[in-house]
Amino acid sequence: MKASEITDKASKLVSGDRNETHGDVTENHANIARLWSGYLEHGVSPQDVAMMMVLLKVARTKLGAFNEDDFVDAAGYAGVAGEIAARDADMKANKPVVVRPK
Repeated sequence: MKASEITDKASKLVSGDRNETHGDVTENHANIARLWSGYLEHGVSPQDVAMMMVLLKVARTKLGAFNEDDFVDAAGYAGVAGEIAARDADMKANKPVVVRPK
């Protein structure tokens, strides 16, 4: 399988099947982050969730037989992390300035 095939398949999953099954990617990862934060008793961001899922997929490549899905899913989660980071940057850049009277 070529790199472009892996990323194409990941893109289709993230924007298609998985998006329909699990809802908006940012909201889904924000929900996971809240649950993980409560369990760990310290803050985890939605981007942290996606990056840790990439690491989980990387870990799975270390043992057992080759599994194409590990690479597809890792690419998909990396894309999700990038999308969340871009949304966060856009929100910070477009944050309205509040002017308070003296």
